[in-house]
Amino acid sequence: MLPDSPFRSPAQRAADRAAKRDAVLRAAVRMFNERGFHATSLDDVATSLGISKRTIYHYLASKDQVLLECVTIGLNQLLDAAAEARTEEGSGRARLARFLRRYAEINMDDFGRCVIRTGEEALSAESRPRFRALKRQIDSALRQLLSDAIADGTIAATDVRMTAFALAGALNWPARWHDPSGAMPPDAVAATLVDVLLRGLDPRPVPGPAHSPSERS
Repeated sequence: MLPDSPFRSPAQRAADRAAKRDAVLRAAVRMFNERGFHATSLDDVATSLGISKRTIYHYLASKDQVLLECVTIGLNQLLDAAAEARTEEGSGRARLARFLRRYAEINMDDFGRCVIRTGEEALSAESRPRFRALKRQIDSALRQLLSDAIADGTIAATDVRMTAFALAGALNWPARWHDPSGAMPPDAVAATLVDVLLRGLDPRPVPGPAHSPSERS
């Protein structure tokens, strides 16, 4: 393409399409989080962007696909955070803490919040397997980080499955109660919660054998 050509290159057109598709998803996810999935229509999303609903169909086939894309983005953000934590320097406990902080932060952002606030029951039967598969991958990644920290002795030996459920449950809730316009930013909320949770995983000293009074004298 000549430098002064009025026509956009294929790469520029692809970038424009990706940006417009992202704008639709971002507008939709914010409405889903504020109003609820069932109370939000694609007409509402289109109006907020100053476009027609027909325009949305150029980028996404249905409201169900919009929701699936939104939750997939949030779940992939969590998977990326787990992968990054596993490659970082430090102890197993330090890598676990890094992931848990990012886990909480992501769940207080738009797409992660949608995963928690909407849930699989809003998805169609065709979309749920993909959602469940991604959630299983995140659970597996969390369990592996826990197992690594137990193996190097930086957290106490614990039931990995139940601990993963407890940590995820605690760090999912800020998606429902945290106010983005509040005084405490997401990173501060995440750091505080993770600090509280991990103190419960501190290794305990093994008690020594009991001695009778005559043995101590």
